[in-house]
Amino acid sequence: MIYALPGSCEAVHLILPAGSTVGDAIKASGIAQAAGLKFGIYGKVVAAGTTLADGDRVEIYRPLELDPKEARRRRARKKLV
Repeated sequence: MIYALPGSCEAVHLILPAGSTVGDAIKASGIAQAAGLKFGIYGKVVAAGTTLADGDRVEIYRPLELDPKEARRRRARKKLV
C-alpha cells in the first residue's frame, strides 16, 4: 500500500486473506480516509471492489493540487517575462 504526501510517502505492507479487495486493503492500512479518493494497482485506476492478487501494490491517489496543463502554462508565462 502506497500513499504519497507532499514531500513524503507512506508505505504499509499488508497480509490479507485471499479474495480481499482494494477497499479491504485501504481499511486495513489505516493510511487514508477513502471518501473521494481514487485507487490504483501499479498505476492503473481501479474500483474499491477490485479483487487483489498476491503481490499487488495498491496506490491511493490524492486530488491534484494543480492541473498539469495549467502548471505548464504558468511555467511558460514565467519564461516569457
